[in-house]
Amino acid sequence: MTSRDHQLLALRPVISSLRITDNMSHEERFQNTTLRPIIKLQNDLLIEVFKNYIAKHKNVFYQLTLERRLHYIENAIQKDIKFRNALKGMVIGQFTTVEYLTYIENSSALNKRMMTIVKQRLQNNIQLFETSDILKAV
Repeated sequence: MTSRDHQLLALRPVISSLRITDNMSHEERFQNTTLRPIIKLQNDLLIEVFKNYIAKHKNVFYQLTLERRLHYIENAIQKDIKFRNALKGMVIGQFTTVEYLTYIENSSALNKRMMTIVKQRLQNNIQLFETSDILKAV
């Protein structure tokens, strides 16, 4: 393992609630050992990136009801391919070499899991996307 790989692994938070069992699929194991810790590590960056996404889309997000805001997040991740690829890059860039080689074996299924976790994280942090935060920064 390279020095880079060791450093990346050392940065990741430990998620004590995660359980790894023998009967897990390879995808679920990768999700729990790699994706979840990386996405948790990248949480603050993901939030800032989504705030920027809102601003670049004329702050329409702030005029929506809570239910529509949740749908807006989901839509942004599912339908805006450029945004989706940027999010994937933030996660994939934190892979070790071995993790990347595992990822490319089944990237389609792992991308789906990755984007589901990112979507849930953004939706769970929806209170951080308030207009008052944006107005303070301006």
